[in-house]
Amino acid sequence: MTHPVMPARNNEGFLENASDWSHEIASCIAADDNIELNKKHWEIIEFLRTFYKEHEMSPPSNRLFVKSVKEALGEERGNSIYLMQLFPGTPAKTACRIAGLPRPTNCL
Repeated sequence: MTHPVMPARNNEGFLENASDWSHEIASCIAADDNIELNKKHWEIIEFLRTFYKEHEMSPPSNRLFVKSVKEALGEERGNSIYLMQLFPGTPAKTACRIAGLPRPTNCL
Protein backbone atom coordinates (compact mmCIF):
# COMPACT_ATOMS: atom_id res chain seq x y z
CA MET A 1 0.00 0.00 0.00
CA THR A 2 1.41 3.40 -0.91
CA HIS A 3 1.09 6.11 1.68
CA PRO A 4 -0.56 9.36 0.67
CA VAL A 5 1.49 12.53 0.88
CA MET A 6 1.05 13.69 4.46
CA PRO A 7 -0.35 17.23 4.67
CA ALA A 8 1.11 19.80 7.07
CA ARG A 9 0.68 18.95 10.75
CA ASN A 10 1.53 20.86 13.90
CA ASN A 11 4.04 19.71 16.52
CA GLU A 12 1.40 17.49 18.16
CA GLY A 13 0.47 15.80 14.89
CA PHE A 14 -2.83 17.61 14.30
CA LEU A 15 -3.57 18.61 10.69
CA GLU A 16 -2.96 22.30 10.01
CA ASN A 17 -5.97 22.29 7.68
CA ALA A 18 -8.93 20.03 8.52
CA SER A 19 -9.96 19.93 4.86
CA ASP A 20 -6.77 17.96 4.07
CA TRP A 21 -8.25 14.94 5.90
CA SER A 22 -9.12 11.66 4.18
CA HIS A 23 -9.57 8.05 5.29
CA GLU A 24 -6.05 7.32 4.00
CA ILE A 25 -4.58 10.24 5.97
CA ALA A 26 -6.45 9.05 9.08
CA SER A 27 -4.94 5.57 8.70
CA CYS A 28 -1.44 7.07 8.43
CA ILE A 29 -1.93 9.29 11.49
CA ALA A 30 -3.28 6.28 13.43
CA ALA A 31 -0.27 4.20 12.35
CA ASP A 32 1.97 6.86 13.97
CA ASP A 33 0.23 5.88 17.25
CA ASN A 34 0.49 2.15 16.45
CA ILE A 35 -3.28 1.98 15.96
CA GLU A 36 -4.72 -0.09 13.14
CA LEU A 37 -8.16 1.33 12.44
CA ASN A 38 -11.12 -1.04 12.40
CA LYS A 39 -14.90 -0.65 12.27
CA LYS A 40 -15.07 0.41 15.95
CA HIS A 41 -12.49 3.17 15.39
CA TRP A 42 -14.25 4.42 12.25
CA GLU A 43 -17.55 4.62 14.12
CA ILE A 44 -15.98 6.99 16.66
CA ILE A 45 -14.10 8.94 13.97
CA GLU A 46 -17.31 9.46 11.95
CA PHE A 47 -19.10 10.49 15.16
CA LEU A 48 -16.39 13.07 15.87
CA ARG A 49 -16.48 14.46 12.34
CA THR A 50 -20.27 14.84 12.58
CA PHE A 51 -19.94 16.44 16.03
CA TYR A 52 -17.42 18.89 14.59
CA LYS A 53 -19.71 19.80 11.66
CA GLU A 54 -22.63 20.41 14.03
CA HIS A 55 -20.76 22.29 16.78
CA GLU A 56 -17.79 23.71 14.82
CA MET A 57 -15.48 22.41 17.52
CA SER A 58 -14.00 19.19 18.85
CA PRO A 59 -15.41 17.90 22.16
CA PRO A 60 -13.55 20.21 24.56
CA SER A 61 -12.55 17.56 27.12
CA ASN A 62 -12.27 13.83 27.57
CA ARG A 63 -15.29 13.84 29.90
CA LEU A 64 -17.47 15.61 27.34
CA PHE A 65 -16.14 13.33 24.61
CA VAL A 66 -17.23 10.24 26.58
CA LYS A 67 -20.59 11.84 27.42
CA SER A 68 -21.23 12.82 23.77
CA VAL A 69 -20.37 9.32 22.53
CA LYS A 70 -22.67 7.82 25.17
CA GLU A 71 -25.57 10.07 24.07
CA ALA A 72 -25.02 9.30 20.39
CA LEU A 73 -23.91 5.65 20.39
CA GLY A 74 -25.05 4.25 23.73
CA GLU A 75 -23.65 3.15 27.07
CA GLU A 76 -21.49 0.35 25.62
CA ARG A 77 -19.40 2.74 23.50
CA GLY A 78 -19.78 5.85 25.63
CA ASN A 79 -17.45 4.87 28.42
CA SER A 80 -13.84 5.79 29.02
CA ILE A 81 -12.52 2.21 29.16
CA TYR A 82 -13.92 1.38 25.70
CA LEU A 83 -12.58 4.63 24.24
CA MET A 84 -9.16 4.22 25.88
CA GLN A 85 -8.85 0.73 24.39
CA LEU A 86 -9.49 2.20 20.92
CA PHE A 87 -7.53 5.42 21.39
CA PRO A 88 -4.83 4.94 24.08
CA GLY A 89 -3.52 7.85 26.10
CA THR A 90 -6.02 10.69 26.03
CA PRO A 91 -8.86 9.28 23.90
CA ALA A 92 -10.39 12.64 22.89
CA LYS A 93 -7.03 14.05 21.81
CA THR A 94 -5.91 10.89 19.99
CA ALA A 95 -9.28 10.37 18.26
CA CYS A 96 -9.54 14.03 17.20
CA ARG A 97 -6.02 13.94 15.77
CA ILE A 98 -6.84 10.83 13.71
CA ALA A 99 -10.20 12.36 12.67
CA GLY A 100 -8.35 15.41 11.31
CA LEU A 101 -10.00 17.77 13.77
CA PRO A 102 -8.49 20.57 15.85
CA ARG A 103 -7.02 19.71 19.23
CA PRO A 104 -9.70 19.60 21.97
CA THR A 105 -9.38 22.80 24.00
CA ASN A 106 -9.09 21.27 27.49
CA CYS A 107 -6.98 18.21 26.68
CA LEU A 108 -3.48 18.17 28.12
